[in-house]
Amino acid sequence: MFSKKFLLLFFTAFAASAQSSDDELLKKAQQIHHEVITIDTHNDINVDNFTAEKNYTQNLDTQVNLPKMDKGGIDVTWLIVYTGQEELNAAGYETAHKQAMSKFEAIHRLVEELAPDQIGLATSSEEVRRLVSQGKKVAMIGVENGYPVGTDIKNVKKFHDLGARYMSLSHNGHSQLCDSNTGEANNEWLHNGLSDLGKEVVKEMNRLGMMIDVSHPSKEAMRQMIELSKAPLIASHSSARGLCNHSRNLDDEQLQWLKDNGGVIQTVAFDSYLNTEKNNAYSAAVNEVYAEVGKKAGFELLPRTEVRQMDEEERKAYYENFGKVRKLAEPKIQELKEEVPPVGISDFVDHVDYLVKKIGIDHVGISSDFDGGGGIEGWNDASQSLNVTLELVKRGYTKEEIAKLWGENLLRVLDEVQAVAQRLQAE
Repeated sequence: MFSKKFLLLFFTAFAASAQSSDDELLKKAQQIHHEVITIDTHNDINVDNFTAEKNYTQNLDTQVNLPKMDKGGIDVTWLIVYTGQEELNAAGYETAHKQAMSKFEAIHRLVEELAPDQIGLATSSEEVRRLVSQGKKVAMIGVENGYPVGTDIKNVKKFHDLGARYMSLSHNGHSQLCDSNTGEANNEWLHNGLSDLGKEVVKEMNRLGMMIDVSHPSKEAMRQMIELSKAPLIASHSSARGLCNHSRNLDDEQLQWLKDNGGVIQTVAFDSYLNTEKNNAYSAAVNEVYAEVGKKAGFELLPRTEVRQMDEEERKAYYENFGKVRKLAEPKIQELKEEVPPVGISDFVDHVDYLVKKIGIDHVGISSDFDGGGGIEGWNDASQSLNVTLELVKRGYTKEEIAKLWGENLLRVLDEVQAVAQRLQAE
């Protein structure tokens, strides 16, 4: 029999050894995170946060801003020019185009007027590296949904000239350019892939040097894009369907297409795309807490479908009140997590592992979809980004591999896309 004193000494030594190991892993992760270029390929924006009074130089409630990027060691944020899907007519295109232009203008205002000494706009890997070497943060621009292109292909060049370096041809709902993944729900398609105009847009993006983003288009649209494109493609914010059966993720066949094409999939920290079952259980439990706390505060929690039908002012007021309820509910939510765990960093890196195993380390990257629905336990805003690197270190990824995941793969694809454009323009 071991004495109590011996057991106490044994467990104390074991705990100290474990703590020392954890400290070493953290130190290693911190060094790697500091030395590699960290790129998050998908962050949505609200133009209200790009004014003289309220902007990204301040630590706003947004998941991404300059203070949070500083704290989390994020070098590059792809700010997204997103427009929702409306009717396929001239009025819809015009409204969407105005919305897109307001977001382009907001991003340019940030880098040119509000914080030019802190962040610059990059349109190539060379510009990224130069800005990072100067100690600045970097903004890049992606367009989510080709809907605001309308029927005028000249708008593709207009967006490119404003700094856009990737664009998806659809979002939630079929656009005039291609079918969306959402068609899978009822097997209803508009173009059976790409429209004729969409095919021309793919060619124009190749000519200009814009990466084609397949995160929202349908599987058939992706197949046709790969068949038509002379340059590699990206999935700017998608995960592995083999682990989570959601139509926004890429299945194994699509992953092989992407690998053969030389492209990259940017694993996304979006809870329902990582583990739908786990997220549904947690969300249901959380909503019960919100409903309970909201009732006491005079706030009624509504289904998302009902919120989407509100006009802009009503929706804004609803989310402001909901934000207050969430703050009130925070203590209860923290207790809840012990019983019903949320989707977290481990689930996210499970997808990275799966993707790396399926298509190789050169074809996988990282994205968050912050301020657009993204965020998981442990990586809920840009300030917590080190946690991703720490989990990668724990799983044995090397510094070179982590550098590829955090940005080098994406920059390699951008270089190849722009090299194709140079060749096409020289012909």
